[in-house]
Order: sequence, then structure tokens, then C-alpha cells
Amino acid sequence: MLSRRQFLAASAAAAALPLSGHRVWSAASLELGAARLDTLSDGMLMLPGDFILGGMPEAELAGIIARHGLSRDQLTPPCNVTLLRDGTNTILFDVGAGPDFQPSAGKLGEALDALGVTVEDITHVLFTHAHPDHLWGLLDEFDEPLFPNAEFMIGAAEMDYWMDPDTVASIGEARATFAIGAQRRLEVIADQVRRLEEGEEALPGIVARLTPGHTPGHMGFEIAAGGDPVMVVGDAIGNHHVAFEQPGWASGSDQDQDLAAATRLALLDRLAGERMRLVGFHLPDGGIGRAERAGSAYRFIADI
Repeated sequence: MLSRRQFLAASAAAAALPLSGHRVWSAASLELGAARLDTLSDGMLMLPGDFILGGMPEAELAGIIARHGLSRDQLTPPCNVTLLRDGTNTILFDVGAGPDFQPSAGKLGEALDALGVTVEDITHVLFTHAHPDHLWGLLDEFDEPLFPNAEFMIGAAEMDYWMDPDTVASIGEARATFAIGAQRRLEVIADQVRRLEEGEEALPGIVARLTPGHTPGHMGFEIAAGGDPVMVVGDAIGNHHVAFEQPGWASGSDQDQDLAAATRLALLDRLAGERMRLVGFHLPDGGIGRAERAGSAYRFIADI
């Protein structure tokens, strides 16, 4: 398990790195009938390699690292926030990291500005889960919801977990700040958040799918617009390398590693079998693409 000291050291290292002067804010898009889906860059994370790769079989892992040009010591996954506009609703799936997590992330406001979308335009926010890079952009500098006109939705099990006062003590030292930060933010919207169950329609054409393991109540969202369904998978498929090539391996980024692996295997089997597009929060090239079978494993094929 990655220690809190190691995680904070990686965050400090991120603060010392210059950010790129050129950003593609709307990294990828899809036309879904009358609706449009864009993925917006919230920046990237700077993670010690062991946060994801720790405990994996090193001999087999070495080949994956080489094939994908990764560093074993540090990973820099992108953060793709999904924006869906259907002419009536303007929907965000997650809200990014905000200013308090890592300096390389929390750039969603700039991405929205680039598309001419204001925080007042957002009608709904659907959370896949409550980790910092997905939730901590919820509040403004006055600890009020940054999206004043939005209805908020989150999985019922996810809300229960982070609002449980015992979670801070049981989650482990490395993630204690995750729990404190989640509870502080979710308390602000507790009286106005809608709690979703598996199979529930969040909005017309958007169905919540329970995909637990990364967190206890992690949700994906199946969008059935324009006749070509798309699954917003959040962190249920958390990267384009080991998650596809060895989906059954336990990953240090998942809170319940065995459950997360089982969820990942089932999800990839469905996505590949149905040729359903997916949107991944930490997948490259904007995160929109497909899972394709490659022998007994999978590969991510980006829509670029």
C-alpha cells in the first residue's frame, strides 16, 4: 500500500513541474443524434508508479511498461471530464480536482471557458465516485457549490460510504485525506443530492450502472442517445495499459482490489462484445474509444 508520505511527495513533485503552454481543452467529441459529447481536460495527475503498479508481477509488467512507453517510477494519467449537451440539458460527469489536490490538475474552468460554457449553464452533475480528482472541483472559494443551477446525483452506496464517520479511520492512512475531503464537500450538497441505484434512469436516456471496487459505490453511466450507446466508465477502467492487458490483476489504485478486478473483467467483456464506445476518465487521446479483444486480453482503441 502506498503511504501517505509517498503520495504527498508525488504531489509536491508535480508542483515543481511546469505545465504545458498548449492545451487541447476539448480533447475529443462525439455526435450522438441531437446531442453532443465532449471530453474536457482537467489537466493530469502525477502519481508514483506503485500507486497503480505496486504488487504486480514485475516480469510481465516490464513488457507492458515497455510497450506503452511508461515510467515505472511515475505515471501521468490525463483527467477527462465528460460534458453532454442535448439542447435542453448541459450535463457534467464528475467535476475534476479543483485547486486543492494537485497543481497539474483542476483546470476544468479553463476548459469550459474555451467552449463558451459557464458554470451557470450546467443543469446536472453526475458523479462516478468521490475521489479527489472527480469530486474536489465541486465547491467555489466560499465553499458553495460551483455549479449553482445544477442537480447533483451520485450512487447511493457511494454517498453512504463517504458520509459514514467511520470511513476516515478505516480507509487507511494514505487515503485519509480523500475521506476528509469527500465528506466536507458532500456535506454541502447532502440535502439536494439525488442518490442513484443500479439500473436507475438518472435522466432520459442515461442509466446508472453500479461498477464497484475502485470505490464501494462507483457508478458508470450508459448513455443511449442517437442509437449508438456510450458508457462513461469513470475509474472502473482506470488506465490504457495494465487495465486492458491484464484486467484481472489487482491494482493499488482500487480500494477493493478483487472486486474492482471482477468488475473490470465483466465490463470489458461487455464493452468489447457489444462494440460499445466508452469514455474513460484517465484514458489517453481524450478518453473516447472502444475496447477490442486481443487474444485473452484487450486493447484500447481511441477515437482520434
